[in-house]
Amino acid sequence: MSDALANFAIAWLDPYLLFLTAAGTLSGIYVGAIPGLSVTMATSILISFTFKWDVNEALALIAGVFMGGVYGGSRTAILLNIPGAPSAIATALDGYPLAKKGEAGEAIGLSTVMSVLGGFVGIIALAVAAPAIAEFALMFNSRDYFLLGLIGILLVGTLSGESFAKGVFAGAFGVLIGMVGLDPMTAEGRFTFGSISLMGGIPYVAAMIGFFGVAEALVQLHHVDKTAIKQRVSSIIPRWASVKKHFALAMRASGIGTIIGALPGTGGDIAALLAYDHAKRSTRDPEVPFGEGAREGLVAPEAANNAAVGGSFIPMLTLGIPGDAVTAIIIGALFIHGLKPGPLLLIDTPHLFWFIVGALTLANIFLLIFGLTGIRVFTKIVECPKAVLIPLILVLSAVGTYAIQNNPVHIYWMLLFGVIGYFMKVYGFQVGPVILGVILGPMMDANYRRAMIGARGDIGVFFWDFVSNPISLVLSLSFVALMLAQTPLWSRLMKRRGRHQPGQP
Repeated sequence: MSDALANFAIAWLDPYLLFLTAAGTLSGIYVGAIPGLSVTMATSILISFTFKWDVNEALALIAGVFMGGVYGGSRTAILLNIPGAPSAIATALDGYPLAKKGEAGEAIGLSTVMSVLGGFVGIIALAVAAPAIAEFALMFNSRDYFLLGLIGILLVGTLSGESFAKGVFAGAFGVLIGMVGLDPMTAEGRFTFGSISLMGGIPYVAAMIGFFGVAEALVQLHHVDKTAIKQRVSSIIPRWASVKKHFALAMRASGIGTIIGALPGTGGDIAALLAYDHAKRSTRDPEVPFGEGAREGLVAPEAANNAAVGGSFIPMLTLGIPGDAVTAIIIGALFIHGLKPGPLLLIDTPHLFWFIVGALTLANIFLLIFGLTGIRVFTKIVECPKAVLIPLILVLSAVGTYAIQNNPVHIYWMLLFGVIGYFMKVYGFQVGPVILGVILGPMMDANYRRAMIGARGDIGVFFWDFVSNPISLVLSLSFVALMLAQTPLWSRLMKRRGRHQPGQP
């Protein structure tokens, strides 16, 4: 125990490691806040010039960038309705309406505190329950991930106001976009129409910036003459009463984020989505409806996506399986330094495990410090006249899209999706489900194909597997329950049940 504590404190006691963790966290916040610049990109760039560093130095910097980057996407999501990262899509649903009411300071402060709380829950799970959670995650197979994708598409339908059908349509449209490119099994072109430029697929970052950034800018053209709302930033640190009120929800959302983060191939975006849906279903009397500035809709996804950071390290360190794209890059970094992630890592180099836990904990503390500073500068963005802000958003969107692969074609995709997103907004369709569909689509496709190969193409065996395995059965029943919950019959049953409750007339 003393050795574990000593290794945990290495990053805290070494001034240089302390500086690297702080610098990584601060830069991660701002990288995550810029649409088009992802944590995955930043981490991959770091690997290229840290491979000659000491392994502790490299991991300290990467831990800070990872923790700060996941949180950073919430700032532009709240202020401009442009998620800096996919994990902040759910945050924008209620964070941006709060900013439109002049409460951006409180929204960012609350999201910061809840992100830090979620981060601590994920880190504690990594330190205490890593082997058990990783063993459970290993039990999931291809058909289970396929079911998770289907459930995710249904869940995004609940994010689209009153129309479940519009939400599912938007999610399915996103899946269609995600299918463009080469077939992962046969390498044949799908929906490419003979175009070589479509062989590599449609970049989801261009779609995300187009649907959120450009579409929002076009919608704001209708309100260009409106006076900007003065943001209240006097209460940057959220009130204790507000934190206490939402503490239970944040803990539940953090648990969801930790478990989802520990499932290989998932990540903070799916964790935030599931946590948002949980908040929407479990909150009986929100102060305002979800989608119009409900603080519960801000608390849940922010706690979940940062909790997923600690969760994503669990399968990486104990099984050698990346929890998400960033931990996949970190695996490469460990190999470069002569280490092999997996069960033997905890046996041969236990000091490295506890160092990572200590570095993540330190990064989470720096996240609280840096997250509650500089908010006044950020809130000035939404106080700019729209005639200045809208062209600035379009320019930044174009630069961010081009910077991904230095490909001007991506800018055309961004503009096209921006126009489509504009008309979707005008006719009452939410654009969030589209982006989540783009992300979930390839995962669903690949795992469906693997499940069919495992069943040797026999559709009877394929469906029998869904009910013969306990995990698959639970997920299948959840899928059926979600479908039934959206039918008129379910609504009538719930109304009839309400009338027969004791004390009801």
